[in-house]
Amino acid sequence: QVQLVESGGGLVQPGGSLRLSCVASSRFFSVYVMAWYRQAPGKQRELVASVTPGGSTNHADSVKGRATISRDIAKITVYLQMNSLKPEDTAVYYCNAQLEDVAYWGQGTQVTVSS
Repeated sequence: QVQLVESGGGLVQPGGSLRLSCVASSRFFSVYVMAWYRQAPGKQRELVASVTPGGSTNHADSVKGRATISRDIAKITVYLQMNSLKPEDTAVYYCNAQLEDVAYWGQGTQVTVSS
């Protein structure tokens, strides 16, 4: 089983930046597809970005050019760097680890973009 703990959320002004971190409990997390999802009030959870075991990344169109997912295998941590934040980026951000049909989720970290 993999436990995921997110951090780095908070209140930020429009145009600002945040880096979210997700620390995994298992050194085997490098074999999982790691991803960040977000869920805004009244909306469905959506994929923000993902990174495969091979290191290939994918970013949602809504954040492309503004967000970057990365991972540090030695620190068993996956990051989401978000720049040029917009009010519509306000959501709870969840870390996800997926291996075939098994998925693990973190508890989420709140990101609020407001002036």
